[in-house]
Amino acid sequence: MTRPPRLAGLAVLVTGTGGGIGRATAMVCAREGAHVIGADLDRAGAEETAGLIRAAGGRTDTIAPVDLATEDGARHFVDTAAELAGGIDVLVNNASAIRFGAIDELSFDDWSFTIRHELDIVFLVTRCAWPHLIRRGGGAIVNVGSISGSRGAFFMPQNAHGAAKGGVLALTYQLAVEGGPKGIRVNAVSPAMTETPQTLPTLTDPDGPAEAIRTAVPLRKWGQPEDVANAILFLACSESSHVTGANIPVDGGAAAVG
Repeated sequence: MTRPPRLAGLAVLVTGTGGGIGRATAMVCAREGAHVIGADLDRAGAEETAGLIRAAGGRTDTIAPVDLATEDGARHFVDTAAELAGGIDVLVNNASAIRFGAIDELSFDDWSFTIRHELDIVFLVTRCAWPHLIRRGGGAIVNVGSISGSRGAFFMPQNAHGAAKGGVLALTYQLAVEGGPKGIRVNAVSPAMTETPQTLPTLTDPDGPAEAIRTAVPLRKWGQPEDVANAILFLACSESSHVTGANIPVDGGAAAVG
């Protein structure tokens, strides 16, 4: 017997659809019957994702370029998406941008940039989507965190990234409490190293930390964007209807060993 699509007829907003986890998530959700509305600063990447979805028979719209780390950009994306789709059922907060550096080298500008593009961006888009979800009678929010939000990284300095993602997790728990009575479920996924266009240079550098990263993971491999997208799908669909305030590590077991 053929299983019905898990997101049939739902309006799913996905931020950061230009590639990597955002692209994989948009494609998985569209495959499961959702009307996916994507957003990114990268117009070409976001439109490429939309083309892949349409070629596979899915339904999607793209709003790009848009700076979701601004109040106007977040409001424009959410309100336009709600108009295009007739409402909002699911929000996936995936988009982010990071600057790295050791604590004695990272500038305040770089720290502030990372906090803005990894934590503020989640607050801004969620705040705009919240009333739409209430009008819908509830829905689901999935925030993309990181295992760096709950532990340090040995292979590179991630103080700003870890602080921002720790904030995303704390915000997730609070929003689960606030959203519960309104029928809004709020959860997070926390990937470890995942192979994306951004991480590929690190993973293919023969003098880099790729082998040390791999051997530190119990499954002895790093993740693929689809691994994270499938966890997001579970938290977005009705199969997780009694799950809120959860953080699912998608890390090959890395969080279990320290």
